[in-house]
Amino acid sequence: MSALIDLMRVLLAANLVLLVALGYVWGRNYLRFRSKHTLGLALFALFLFGENAVGFYLFVLEPTLSAWVSDPQAVPRPAQLTLFGLRAMEFGGLLFLTWTTWD
Repeated sequence: MSALIDLMRVLLAANLVLLVALGYVWGRNYLRFRSKHTLGLALFALFLFGENAVGFYLFVLEPTLSAWVSDPQAVPRPAQLTLFGLRAMEFGGLLFLTWTTWD
C-alpha cells in the first residue's frame, strides 16, 4: 500500500470530523438567527460532507477502487500525489475555517 494513499484516507476521515463540527455550529446559528449567510454556510458544510463521505466510501470501503488506487502499477505516483495534495489542501482550508468559526 502506498503511504500517500493511507494519509489521504486519514485526511478524508479528518475532513468529515471537521465538517460535522462546522455543520453543527453553522446549523445551530441558522436556527438561532435565521440569516441567509448562516444557511449558506450550513448547506456548504452539508454538501462538502457529502462529497467527502462519497470519497471516503470509494477510497476506503469500496474494495475494488480502494485496491486499484493503492496499486502503484495502476495509478502512477504523480496521480497519487495529486489525490493526496487535493485532500491535504482541503484539510488545511477546513482546519483554518474551523479555527476561525470556533474562535
